[in-house]
Amino acid sequence: MKLANKPEEIADFFVDYINSGNIDGIVSLYEDKAVLIINAEKVIANGRDEIRAYYSKLLANKPKFEKGEQRPAILNGDIALTSTRLINGFVTAEVARKQTDGSWRWFIDQPRIATEQI
Repeated sequence: MKLANKPEEIADFFVDYINSGNIDGIVSLYEDKAVLIINAEKVIANGRDEIRAYYSKLLANKPKFEKGEQRPAILNGDIALTSTRLINGFVTAEVARKQTDGSWRWFIDQPRIATEQI
């Protein structure tokens, strides 16, 4: 699996893994106890096993994602806030943490925090 050397790289790897149907690659982008949420009240996956299950269902439909406009990461030590404006206007928000090997992984992922007009 690819290791993200910068927090912004995680989103690019995510799109590559989704489009190639690589569930192991997708899951490798998350910390063991990461959460995937759709809004502040609804956790849809808690931990890598549930994240794997969620994306396995998604991959059954063979989706194709396009890379959006990655915003510069906001860093505070070993924590980073990342965000992407997708082609459809959705805005994502993720929190990544630097790992002991120097790579970055998401531990909070909210694929749709807002919608911007295109």
